[in-house]
Amino acid sequence: MGGLSWWHWLIIIAVFVLLFGAKKLPDTARGLGRSLRILKSEVSAMHEDSAATMPTASTAPVEPTVGQPVATPVAGTSPTIRVAG
Repeated sequence: MGGLSWWHWLIIIAVFVLLFGAKKLPDTARGLGRSLRILKSEVSAMHEDSAATMPTASTAPVEPTVGQPVATPVAGTSPTIRVAG
């Protein structure tokens, strides 16, 4: 009951032909296709821009080198900076 049968589609197509005329339908479809291509390219450009501005997170922990200060939190106290080495 929820779907459209073939005769529903036939009525919809007949209404479009009566409203727009057979000559304007190809132009309308072409314009719609161009608009969708432009929209698709703009959306992909937005995704590329947002991906380029987002910093990439490193999954591997960075090991400190000798002499580099390392922050080590201790439970119940404020964080202190200790020198590894």
